[in-house]
Amino acid sequence: MHKLPTAINLHKASKTLVLSYAPDEQYSLPAELLRVHSPSAEVQGHGKPILQHGKLNVGLSKVEPAGQYALKLSFDDGHDSGLFTWEYLYELCTRQEALWADYLDELRKAGKSRDPAESVVRLML
Repeated sequence: MHKLPTAINLHKASKTLVLSYAPDEQYSLPAELLRVHSPSAEVQGHGKPILQHGKLNVGLSKVEPAGQYALKLSFDDGHDSGLFTWEYLYELCTRQEALWADYLDELRKAGKSRDPAESVVRLML
């Protein structure tokens, strides 16, 4: 049995999706986290995830149900092809801290930035 949220609230100003679960669990997922962990083929690749970068300012523009099993999230950078199942959303909620730390580490290793206006350049002296 998948854990279903009892309430879903999109907060466009703070760029977060707030999911509430019975009896008193509540999680706030930043749009950037959702965007860089989208279950779409564009992000997940074919077997090897594709590191997303420059998504610091991304927001959610729309949240729609996808049948009885998922949400379709539309982001303001045009990305809208990922279906977030209830199971996957709950995993993102409960593992948010570890997933974020791993993401920041991957960005650092790749010499990439969260800021779309910033490009990390390595000087080879």
